[in-house]
Amino acid sequence: MINTLLSRITPKETVFAHCDLPCGVYDPAQAKIEAQSVKACMEKYAASSDVDFKSRAVAIKEERSELVKHHLWVLWTDYFKPNHFEAYPQLHSLFNEATKLAGAGGSKEQMMLLLLKS
Repeated sequence: MINTLLSRITPKETVFAHCDLPCGVYDPAQAKIEAQSVKACMEKYAASSDVDFKSRAVAIKEERSELVKHHLWVLWTDYFKPNHFEAYPQLHSLFNEATKLAGAGGSKEQMMLLLLKS
């Protein structure tokens, strides 16, 4: 009885996939679009003297920064595999730097510098 049960629940064939969905699903374009939004918010912030506008620019920039981190982490955790790291040894440090720039280490620091200048 146990052998019959095991034979029914044991996979007949083991398969391997390099990602969650078929190839071509992961695209860094969305992270790039959000990063460009962060840059635009910082530029508009620096060019304005309106306090209300500046606070809205900061809020939008923070939202977009979180989206940049999200899209980068999806690539990091779901797309890249050991062969990518072998082919591109600098990949780890590039992603580490990019996610830090999107978070407290980068865009918030830049915004603080802009606040101090204004």
